[in-house]
Amino acid sequence: MFRILVVEDDANTRKLMKAVLEENGYEPILAKDGVEGLELLDVKHIDLIILDIMMPNMDGYEFTETLRTAGWNYPILMVTAKETAADKKKGFIVGTDDYMVKPVDEEEMLLRIQALLRRSQIVNEHKQVVGNAVLNYDSLTVTVNGVEHELPNKEFMLLYKLLSYPGKIFTRRQLMDEIWSMDSDTDERTVDVHINRLRDRFRECKDFEIVTVRGLGYKAVKSI
Repeated sequence: MFRILVVEDDANTRKLMKAVLEENGYEPILAKDGVEGLELLDVKHIDLIILDIMMPNMDGYEFTETLRTAGWNYPILMVTAKETAADKKKGFIVGTDDYMVKPVDEEEMLLRIQALLRRSQIVNEHKQVVGNAVLNYDSLTVTVNGVEHELPNKEFMLLYKLLSYPGKIFTRRQLMDEIWSMDSDTDERTVDVHINRLRDRFRECKDFEIVTVRGLGYKAVKSI
C-alpha cells in the first residue's frame, strides 16, 4: 500500500483527503503544517506528498524548497487555493511536480497521483529496478541476474529504503524508527547486523553497494 503524506492546515480538508485516499487504497499520513511534515518524513516511509501552500510555521513553498535542497525526490502534488500564474510558476520553480487549484475534482486528483507514482518509478507493482537487480516489494524478493532471493521482512525493507534514495545518508536511529518502529526496544546495533547480512547475501552483486559513513550511518550507492 502506498503511503501519501498530506500536509494541510485545515482540519476538514485533512479529514476529507484522508477519507478519499483510504477509499482508493492509499495509506494517508497527516500533518498540519510543513514543520510537522518534515518530522514525519524522518520516521515514516512516504511515497508521495500532497501539499497545501498557505500554512503556518512553514508554508508549502518553503517545505518543497527544503526537501529539494536536501536532495529528497518525493513526488509532490500542490493542492491549493492560490491560482494565479505567478503562484503556479513559483510552485514549479521550488520543485513541485504537479499543481491543482482548490476545490479539486477528486477523480482528477487520483489520476494525477497515479501518474506521479508512475513517473517517479514507484510503480503499482512495488518494484524497483537497480541494474540487473529487481526488488519486488509485495513478495519481499530480490532477483539478481535471474536468481531470486527471498528476504526476511526487515532485511528487505532496509535494502528497499536505502536503494530508494541512493546517496542519501540514513542514521541508524532513522532506520530503526522507521523499519522497527519508534516504540521498538531493539538496539540500534540490530541495524548493523542486518546490514552485514545484506552485504553477505549480495556480495557478488555489482549493481549496488551499501556504504558505511563513519560516525553517521549508511547509504546505498548504485553502480554507474
